Amino acid sequence: MKRTRSVLTCVLAATMLASIAAPASALPPDGGDSGRQWTATADAPPTHPGVAVEWDVPITMSDGTVLKANVYRPADHSGAPIAEPTPVVLNMTPYTKLVGAIASQVIDTPGVSDTLDMLARALNLGGTPLSGLGDLLSAVPGGALRSFAVDGDLVRNGYTQVVVDVRGTGFSQGVWNVLQEREQLDTVETIDWVSRQPWSDGNVGMSGISYSAINQVQAASANTPALKAILPVEAGGDLLRDVIAPGGGVGIGFLLPWLTAVNALKLVPDVQSLAHGTFDQQWLRSRLEHPAVFFDLLIAALVTESIDTVPPELEAVLTEDSSIRTDLVSHPENIGVPTMLYGGWHDIFTNSQPRMYNAIPLPPGHKQLIMGDTYHLNPAAQFGTPGAPPRLDVLQRAWFDHWLKGIDNGIDSYGPVTVKQQGGPWASLPTFPRPGMTYQRMYLDSQSSGTSPHSVHDGSLLTDTRSAGTLTVAPGLATLCSQDSAQGLAGITALLDACGKDSRIAEHSALTFTSAPTDTATQISGPVNVHLETMLDTTDGYWTATLNDVAPDGTSTALTSGQLAASVRKTDDARSTRLPNGDYVDPFHLLTLSDRQAVVPGQITTLDVGLTATDAVLQPGHRLRVDIFAGNFPKGLIPRPLLNESQLAPQHLVLDPQRPSFVTVPTDVPLS
Repeated sequence: MKRTRSVLTCVLAATMLASIAAPASALPPDGGDSGRQWTATADAPPTHPGVAVEWDVPITMSDGTVLKANVYRPADHSGAPIAEPTPVVLNMTPYTKLVGAIASQVIDTPGVSDTLDMLARALNLGGTPLSGLGDLLSAVPGGALRSFAVDGDLVRNGYTQVVVDVRGTGFSQGVWNVLQEREQLDTVETIDWVSRQPWSDGNVGMSGISYSAINQVQAASANTPALKAILPVEAGGDLLRDVIAPGGGVGIGFLLPWLTAVNALKLVPDVQSLAHGTFDQQWLRSRLEHPAVFFDLLIAALVTESIDTVPPELEAVLTEDSSIRTDLVSHPENIGVPTMLYGGWHDIFTNSQPRMYNAIPLPPGHKQLIMGDTYHLNPAAQFGTPGAPPRLDVLQRAWFDHWLKGIDNGIDSYGPVTVKQQGGPWASLPTFPRPGMTYQRMYLDSQSSGTSPHSVHDGSLLTDTRSAGTLTVAPGLATLCSQDSAQGLAGITALLDACGKDSRIAEHSALTFTSAPTDTATQISGPVNVHLETMLDTTDGYWTATLNDVAPDGTSTALTSGQLAASVRKTDDARSTRLPNGDYVDPFHLLTLSDRQAVVPGQITTLDVGLTATDAVLQPGHRLRVDIFAGNFPKGLIPRPLLNESQLAPQHLVLDPQRPSFVTVPTDVPLS
């Protein structure tokens, strides 16, 4: 695993530090004339009038476990499936294919989809305290629902779509294996099965959101011969760092409701089989034996009192070379099939998405990255509007038309990196980070900036520092109303602009450090690191840092964030990225029990808190701000053993010109 991660980090470093950029894309973010043609093709009358569905088709895995699939095929006017074989688009889901079937029925009901799109676009909440609600609803006309459910339009235009309940979920037998080795093998075996069916022409693509995107990346990494293209929407690549334990905390804000939902849905029985007397007793036995998969790990993290009494199942997650830990790390460096990745700057998997794009060893165009200014609940928000990318279902159709059917539609000339710049417009880039960035230190100084009297301490970001002293910040609950909270809750609290678009409520529990206003538009692109000199009164603590854009009216918008438990601060330099002067820009923390480093109360402890990569612009008159918190509930809840050590005590930031604290930020214009 270390060798693989080293390759990934080297690719990221080479991209960041390259002095020669790739040629610029010939296509704008909306695709220009090509984009309009992709949309016209997707919206044209279908080549087949209907969809024929075969429900609950059994697929037997190599160990005898039976998965259940719905097979959607193009149909003629009589409703019979067409005779000729077609390319197949596969979706592996833990959310039961029944949910996707219901959603697709709603989408395909005449007039319903158009009505939903019209209502979402008409509900203009801009300028109100609920504009965040409008942002979430704008995903409806963006086309992402067809990636989650079944794309009936895709089927009617000559594709077969297969939706499979992964092992231990929906109507499939077995125990839910949560993206681990057996489930990964199931996906490979399912692709092989699909490719050999009489209705398949042997060319298989994969689609889907979130979990269904992660198993696409896993399958593509296995180089399954029949798999020819994937379109993962909101995929993660290192689930421990992405969401399970970001920075050593427990991502309870997402994990608890997610595990509850999946474990509840997998208990819903096949009512039709009950009615026909064909109920699957093996399905029932597996559900009774394992009703709450993965909850044991979550509960252990929350109730185990001491590091010395960590149970084996939790210790495995905290051991780098354990099977569960390695299974939860994807290997995009092994991907050899065309891949279009969609992510969001505030998605729960933002940590992984640009990394995966940079690690895929394919030429630009064969691999593509689209990053929206979105949360997990609103992928493709604003897609299809002027200046934005075409709808996601349009891009999906064009992608599969090209790579599965061989149609020369120009989609391989799109991007290759298409980003919604925070504070700016959509942009087409040759690389990510965007070319022309130079890393600069900005020092955390206790001198008042006069911009955040609401915070625990109003400090400054300066190009040099002369102040000395110690600032204290205590854990608080103000982060419940923050963009980090919204990210950890998949976007729910972003309904309120005061939480999703303004950090001033959260900053009541923060030390803030703010720069002078910029004179010109200043672009920021890439990962960010906050270097802190800290002191604790206890044997552990939890630090969170955010990088913010502060508008002239005082609105403080978080661009990116990171967090770190002090005892898991050890970094692996072979998998980290540093500048020639030694500054980290992308530290890789080991997050293992064996690599914990004791914190000595009263002594200075140096931390490097890596923030996820971002792309933003500070408009003239705006300021850059770093917020420092002593916690991050509910996105990162410190686990019980570390909580007992930290005792939720106040934490101290030591400011000393001889051992400065600073942020290392990539910009195209020097900050002052």
